Amino acid sequence: MKLLLCISGASGVELGAKFLRYLPETIEVHVILSDNARIVERLEGSSAIVHQNEQIGAGPASGSFGIDATAVIPCSMNTLAKIACGIGDTLVTRAAAVALKERKPLLLAPREMPFSPVALENMLKLSRLGVIIAPPVPGYYSDHDTLEAMERFIIGKWYDLLGIEHELYRRWTGETGRTEPSKSPGMKE
Repeated sequence: MKLLLCISGASGVELGAKFLRYLPETIEVHVILSDNARIVERLEGSSAIVHQNEQIGAGPASGSFGIDATAVIPCSMNTLAKIACGIGDTLVTRAAAVALKERKPLLLAPREMPFSPVALENMLKLSRLGVIIAPPVPGYYSDHDTLEAMERFIIGKWYDLLGIEHELYRRWTGETGRTEPSKSPGMKE
């Protein structure tokens, strides 16, 4: 799988970096950082290929590059609005437009709260186009007792939506209870 991770905005960039950290090594990862996502130093040593948002002609700007899925984590309201309106003035928004035209999975993790009526309309429009709208919302049934466990749950839900195998959180098994998560590659104590 060839995955594109776009990191936009300032609030929640840590989730984007952690999304990258837990990915299986078998996935080819490309990363685009927006101007407001200054976390390049955290990605050093990673096997991800980092593209600058100003590189409008980089590989992810074309459908022939072959990205299988795109995630924008976090997705600022500015980025959301541009994607909803078809504005491709940065590599992030152009890559999202490519995902839409190629009908490839596109996951957006909006980070604002509460959502304005305009943001909700943009999310509805994109959802109707097949975009996965998945804000970082914890599931309390997973019994996370630390911030890191809650973040693993959220990242695991995003992986589920993109078809990425993982064991980052306890899955609900019904009346008999829950299963314990196993240690997955990349998980740190």
